[in-house]
Amino acid sequence: MDSVAAVVKSKIDMLLGEKDFVIVAIDGKCTSGKTTLASKLAELYDCNVFHMDDFFLRPEQRTPERFAEVGGNVDYERFREEVLLPLKSGKAFSYRPFDCSTFTLAMPVTVTPQKLIIIEGTYSHHPYFGTPYDLKILLTVDEETQRQRILERPAFLHKRFFEEWIPMENRYFEAFRISDRSEIIL
Repeated sequence: MDSVAAVVKSKIDMLLGEKDFVIVAIDGKCTSGKTTLASKLAELYDCNVFHMDDFFLRPEQRTPERFAEVGGNVDYERFREEVLLPLKSGKAFSYRPFDCSTFTLAMPVTVTPQKLIIIEGTYSHHPYFGTPYDLKILLTVDEETQRQRILERPAFLHKRFFEEWIPMENRYFEAFRISDRSEIIL
């Protein structure tokens, strides 16, 4: 992961030298290292990190129609309204992360935007967002490595990864041509 972070750091440093405010989105397959890369970058920079996992669908949104929608496995509308639009103002704001243990929105988190913003998670390159990012990174992983990494996670999640989440992600990557929309693919 250090070599991946070095490649990304070089590009971010260049952008930070050119702009007052930089937003980087890290998309990719589950287990490809999105969260790890975001954490590594957070160690290197004074930055904000937002996780698409904080925008899972609330119970009332979990309909067959929504799950049939390409890229519909995330509350992209709420992410846009609560994070992307307020970021543009440069002023402090708050948002409510999704709490997977209660299936509700957690208490608000207040954010003061930094010069560098990292958004990590599958669906972060969703075309619904338009073009808010200065750099779009796509992380990939081969099927066997992905399978092994999933099997290291809690067993009660395995079926959902293999039968639900991975097929939905793959539809999203293909339908929206996410690799074509990314500046860096690692």
